[in-house]
Amino acid sequence: MLVTGGAGFIGANFVHYTTQHHPEYEVVVLDALTYAGDRTTLAPVQDQVRFVHGDICDADVVDGLVAESDVIVHFAAESHVDNSLHDPAPFIRSNIIGTFTLLEALRRHGGRFHHISTDEVFGDLPLDSADQFDEGTPYDPSSPYSASKASSDMLVRAWARSFGVQATLSNCANNYGSYQHVEKFIPRQITNVLTGQRPKLYGEGVNVREWTHVDDHNAAVHAILSRGRLGETYLIGSGDERSNRRILELILELMGEAPDAYDHVSDRPGHDLRYSNNTTKLRTELGWAPVYGDFKAGLAATIDWYRANEWWWKPQKEATEARYQVLGR
Repeated sequence: MLVTGGAGFIGANFVHYTTQHHPEYEVVVLDALTYAGDRTTLAPVQDQVRFVHGDICDADVVDGLVAESDVIVHFAAESHVDNSLHDPAPFIRSNIIGTFTLLEALRRHGGRFHHISTDEVFGDLPLDSADQFDEGTPYDPSSPYSASKASSDMLVRAWARSFGVQATLSNCANNYGSYQHVEKFIPRQITNVLTGQRPKLYGEGVNVREWTHVDDHNAAVHAILSRGRLGETYLIGSGDERSNRRILELILELMGEAPDAYDHVSDRPGHDLRYSNNTTKLRTELGWAPVYGDFKAGLAATIDWYRANEWWWKPQKEATEARYQVLGR
């Protein structure tokens, strides 16, 4: 199994999950180790996997790795909306050209391919509705990030249809858990409290997200790999929707802080209002269900992980906050 982006947040957790629950796979990780990738994330399994430091846009590296792989799981992507608004170019290169490079290698050598995507490709939903995204929802991306992921999804579908690439896709709701970079919403607020800084909330914090524990996401990916139908897309999500303000107030509660101990900052341009995934297809066809049904318990465990692993996130923190200061957020 080749895992691209396997030193990033979801990819590294997928590698951990695979080595623990699916030892039948010999895992190879390909990662460029950009700011969001950290090889120390793989330290607990470093003796069980092979690591290749390389770029998914490097056709020679990709070709050799795909040629020797039976299964390719594609996590590698630039994934932060604010960064894409500041500089879209890396998102176009990694998410579109990188996916194209993998698909061309698959066309030459074959292999089972699973493409990891996001529910952000669908745009957003009204705050005051019960509407949900499903596998047939038209794409309506709002940011350079989501547009680049939408483009990569379309490439996978086209290569599957035109060239017979054996592919499946999944679009997931927001993930949380250990080893998530401190630029992301939940770990940023946690580490702000841990370093004596006030957490930050975009606008009024009314935007609603569906939060899925990273282990539940990765269990769903394995269900798709083993039982999913080729050419199909599956939506992944926990069903737990909360506003950003509610999330932040829950973090403060769990960390023993006052519920209003945060600052409002300028809202993100084009900030999507609400995401919600209809996961009926995944649950009924493949028998998947989230293990972390209690979000508060999962969040408390995540806070405990960041408390205990300052060595991992502290080196990222200063540069991340400096970058946010430049962005005014």
